[in-house]
Amino acid sequence: MLITEEHTNGSKIAYFSMEIGLRDEIPTFSGGLGILAGDTIKSGADLNLPLVAVTLIYHKGYFKQDIDDQGRQIELPAQWEPSEIMHTVPEKTTVIIEGRTVYIQAWVYFVKSPKGGEVPVLFLDTNLQENSEEDRSLTDYLYGGDDNYRIKQEVVLGIGGVKILKILGFQIKKYHMNEGHAAFLTLELLHQLKNNLNDVWDESYIWDFEAVKELCVFTTHTPVEAGHDKFSYDLYRNVIGDYFPENVIHDLAGNDHLNMTLLALNLSNDVNGVAKKHGEVSQNMFPGYKINSITNGVHSYTWTCDSFKKLFDKHIPGWANEPELFVRTDLIPPDEIWNAHSEAKKILIDYVNSTNNLKMDHETLTIGFARRFATYKRASLLFNDIERLEGIASGKIQVIFAGKAHPKDEGGKKLIEDIFAYSENLKGKIKIAFVNNYNMETAMKIVSGVDVWLNNPIRPLEASGTSGMKAAHNGVLNFSVLDGWWIEGHIEGDTGWSIGPESTETVPDDNANKIDTDDLYNKLEQIIIPTFYQNRDKWVKMMKSAIGKNAYFFNTHRMMLRYVTEAYI
Repeated sequence: MLITEEHTNGSKIAYFSMEIGLRDEIPTFSGGLGILAGDTIKSGADLNLPLVAVTLIYHKGYFKQDIDDQGRQIELPAQWEPSEIMHTVPEKTTVIIEGRTVYIQAWVYFVKSPKGGEVPVLFLDTNLQENSEEDRSLTDYLYGGDDNYRIKQEVVLGIGGVKILKILGFQIKKYHMNEGHAAFLTLELLHQLKNNLNDVWDESYIWDFEAVKELCVFTTHTPVEAGHDKFSYDLYRNVIGDYFPENVIHDLAGNDHLNMTLLALNLSNDVNGVAKKHGEVSQNMFPGYKINSITNGVHSYTWTCDSFKKLFDKHIPGWANEPELFVRTDLIPPDEIWNAHSEAKKILIDYVNSTNNLKMDHETLTIGFARRFATYKRASLLFNDIERLEGIASGKIQVIFAGKAHPKDEGGKKLIEDIFAYSENLKGKIKIAFVNNYNMETAMKIVSGVDVWLNNPIRPLEASGTSGMKAAHNGVLNFSVLDGWWIEGHIEGDTGWSIGPESTETVPDDNANKIDTDDLYNKLEQIIIPTFYQNRDKWVKMMKSAIGKNAYFFNTHRMMLRYVTEAYI
C-alpha cells in the first residue's frame, strides 16, 4: 500500500530518528535509541495519533555480530531485502551534497495497531540509478564510516526528509527530532521560509527563527559527550556549500564546530531529556536553555512475553492499550505469577543451553545483563573482586550477557573479551553465558527469563535506559545504579534494589567503582540471594510491585500522551 490522501489528510507530527527498531527483519537499529523510536511509533498507532516517521533504509544494516572462542567480536553485514517487507513511493526528491544532486526515494512501511491506528514510516534511500556509486552507498550502513559519511547521511535525513514529506503532501504541525542527527531539518525549514537567504544578518532572520522554533520539538538522549555529533566547518562547507549562510550557522550551531545538538536546541521551542535526572544533567551541559524531561517508556505489548500476556489477558483485560491497569496486578494469585515467570525462564535457559555446553539449570538464581557494550555501562563490574564474588555466589547464581560493541569502540570490544575470560576463570563455580548477535528476539527471551536485571552504568551517564522497564513488564526485578529511569522507578526492597548511593552529581564520581562494587556484593550476599532461595513469597510480592508500579508508568503510551499534551500542542 502506497501513501494515499487518507494518510496525508490533516496535520501530522513528523518523527525523525536516525534509527528505528520495529522488528528484527528490518535491521535499521543498533540499540536503545532505535528500539525507543519503534516503541514510540507503535504506541502512536495504538493511540491513533496523527504521526508519520522518517529514517534511513540502511541496506546493510548495523551489523551482524559473531564472537570467536576468545570473545573477539566479528562484524558482518546485516544484509536484507526491503522489497520483501515494504514498497517504494514513486515520488523522489533531491539534496545537494558536495555540489552534486543526490536523488532520494522513500520506502514506506505501515505500523498497524489492532485498535485500527496506522503510522507510515518512511525509510529514505539513495541507492538509485541516478546517483553516483559513492552517493548510492550513503544509505548502506547505520553508524558506519567517518564524519564525512555521517554528515552526508544527516543531510539526507534532515533536509531530504523534510522535502520528501512536502512532496508526498503531508501537512506537518510539528517536527520531532529524536536526538540531534536530524537537526539539519531546521535549516531546510528556514530555507523554505526564505527563498533567497543572503549573508546579511537582519531582523527578518529573527522572525524566521521563531517560526521554525514553533514547529520543532527536540529530545536529547545522551549525557555522554561523544553522543553529540560535531562536524568541522571545513567539512560542512565542503558537503553543504552555500545552501545556508555560514555566518548564520555559526550563531546557531557554535563557533568552533558545527554542533548538531546546539543547532536543534537553538531552533526548538520544546526541548526535553528522557528522565528527570537526565533533564537536570542536560541543563547542566547546556546552561541557558530550558530543558524539560519526559521519561521514556516501552511498548507494553511488544515487551511482554507470551506467558505474561496470557496471565494479564485473564486477570487484567485491556492492559495492552491501557497499561495503567497494571495497578490491578495484586489481584493475580502469586502462584500464577511464579508459573508465568517459570515458563519464560525455561524458554531462556533452554535457548542458552542450546548454544553452548554450560548446562544452566532452571532453578538457579539467574542474573541478566544485556545492552550496548560501551565502557561507561561497566559490563564487568560484577567481577571487580573475583575472590569475593566466588565466596558469595559460587553455585548460587548464573549470569547471562548479551550485547554489541560499536565496530570502532575498542574499549567496548575489550569488555566482551573480558566477560569470556571471567567465564573461563569461574568455570565450575559460576556459569556465565554470552548470547551472540543480540537482537529483539533474544532481548525478549532475556528480559523475561532472568530473575534479576543488572544495570550498573557510571552515574550520571545513563540518560534513561529502557531494558529494565522491559524486565519489569515481565515481573523481573531490577538491581540497578540509581541513574536514569531507575531513580523514578526504584522503591528499595519493593520494586527491586539500588546499587550505590542516590545520584546527586551531574558529572561522574571518580570513586564510584569501589562504592558501587561493595554495595553490589553486599546486597547480593545479604539480601538478593537469601530472598530468592529462602523467601519466595517476598520475591513474588516484589514481582507484583515491579509490574504494578513500574510497568504501570514506564510505558510509551504514557510517554506519548505527555508529548501530545506538553510538546505537540
